[in-house]
Amino acid sequence: MREGKGKQGNKAKETRRRIIEAAGALFIEQGYGATKLQEIADRAGVAVQTIYFVFRNKPSLLKELVDVAIAGDDELVPTMDRPWFAKVTTAPTAESALATLVAGTRKTLERVAAINEMVRAATATNPEIRELWPDQTDPRYAVISAAAKSLTKKPGARLAIPVEEAADIIYAVLSPELFLVLTRDRAWPPVKWEQWAYDTLSSQLLVDNGL
Repeated sequence: MREGKGKQGNKAKETRRRIIEAAGALFIEQGYGATKLQEIADRAGVAVQTIYFVFRNKPSLLKELVDVAIAGDDELVPTMDRPWFAKVTTAPTAESALATLVAGTRKTLERVAAINEMVRAATATNPEIRELWPDQTDPRYAVISAAAKSLTKKPGARLAIPVEEAADIIYAVLSPELFLVLTRDRAWPPVKWEQWAYDTLSSQLLVDNGL
């Protein structure tokens, strides 16, 4: 009996994953407003009723898509509780903390940058999307701020820069918008972006450019 339930659970997770992946691809290709749930169902290989059963409606599906893209999985674990972010805060030096932060952010942006752009465009014309994320502190800035607070206290950090200013600099350089400009519009490989972002931030935040 337990084995049967396990198989059912795995099948449900796989169906959920296929729907989210199909939605993400179509929302980016066509735009949120232009994409019909039937198109998502067809690409995912499920009945449209399945989407309604699992996600209730299109806005809820979008919310799940964004949450999974940010996290990298469907586990309900905030970014600041994730192992990669813990390595940022526990790194022995500002240099190693910055390298870990940039590498972790690159992986996140590869998943979420294009989705973020799509959500911005969709929010302008779909009022129901605004209700998914009520006015509150920008979650991305909250993560960056926590990283900056930790980084600026480590050996090798440039002491003259206030935490708030360090957070603003990191927030700007590691933005989804700039990531897309360089990796999509200018066709930089993500690894080149990562090295550029690290070099740019180290020149601003680390003593002697991290050397």
